[in-house]
Amino acid sequence: MNRTSPPTFLEFFAGGGMARLGLGEGWTCAFANDFDAVKADTYRANFTDDADGHFHTGDVFALTADALPTADLAWASSPCQDFSLAGARAGLAGGKSSAFFGFWTLMKALSAEGRAPPVIVIENVVGLLTSHGGDDFTALCGVLSEEGYRFGALEIDAAAFTPQSRPRVFVVATRLERGELEGGSAFHTRAVREAAARLPDDLKAHWIWWGVPSPPARNTDLAVVLEDDAAVTWNSDERTQALLELMAPAHRQAVELRVREGGRSVGAVFRRMRGGEQRAEVRFDGVAGCLRTPRGGSSRQTLLVIDQGVVRSRLISPREGARLMGLPDSYVLPRSQTAGLQVIGDGVAVPAVRWLAQSLLEPLVDSKTASLAAE
Repeated sequence: MNRTSPPTFLEFFAGGGMARLGLGEGWTCAFANDFDAVKADTYRANFTDDADGHFHTGDVFALTADALPTADLAWASSPCQDFSLAGARAGLAGGKSSAFFGFWTLMKALSAEGRAPPVIVIENVVGLLTSHGGDDFTALCGVLSEEGYRFGALEIDAAAFTPQSRPRVFVVATRLERGELEGGSAFHTRAVREAAARLPDDLKAHWIWWGVPSPPARNTDLAVVLEDDAAVTWNSDERTQALLELMAPAHRQAVELRVREGGRSVGAVFRRMRGGEQRAEVRFDGVAGCLRTPRGGSSRQTLLVIDQGVVRSRLISPREGARLMGLPDSYVLPRSQTAGLQVIGDGVAVPAVRWLAQSLLEPLVDSKTASLAAE
């Protein structure tokens, strides 16, 4: 970047700091916030530069603009449960996703002081694009427009970088000149295109088609991230058999085929409700299903390992989950497995953030420096 000092950012709903890791060492975190004490402890365990107290634990609604430094970027990964396709889809009126408005109140206050971040990223589940028939996404675009931002959305699946299916929407809004950053992108998925098409004409006029390129093909699969067989706890044979009996015929046949082949296969299993019955579904494509928080039942992802005709099963470990999020093994996880899976399941995939930063955010923030130099 053409700067004498690194760009700065504010990170809201920071969790374990995965967006910070994705932005990388070329950025300086000026402020971070999360309500959850376990996530705050995890953040501090991994980022020991908090001597200046830039991490604030507590409710975003309790923050005021005078607590926030001026920064180049504000990142918000607000709670996603009310947007999730697996949840109640309460939308922006929901008790958790409405935390977005606590963040947005702060952005409006900074704007009134002439200190609005020139770039904002809002990350959430893809359900944000369709919640309440698209009304929630339209409302989000509306508040961005009211504060002078232009905006666009990208749907980026972590599977492009790491063996986990984890599609997320990234709304990137800016007040800066965009230069050569517009264009086509594989991340303009059908859901993004349809969401943009539903916007009223006045908001369509503020839409940007961000030209983020596709990354190189991923060269890792689920088996690569697994811990050694001897280092993990396996389910009993009876529990594994019960899991197999929950499978529909097509899934059971996929298991039996690999048993007959006699090699080693690794599958990811989710329990779901299908037609009023609980079913176990397995995938052997080398990709894990989307990691979720360990709130029980269908959220607990199981691994099925077939080796020389023997079928075993176990829960995915927090360290394996961390690897699927693109975190290094040096990343400090909570001691409790449940807490570790909670931090991981609520996070954003680090490589997806890095790609977005490299391809779009850094050139965009650099355009601010170039504009100032020309004045």
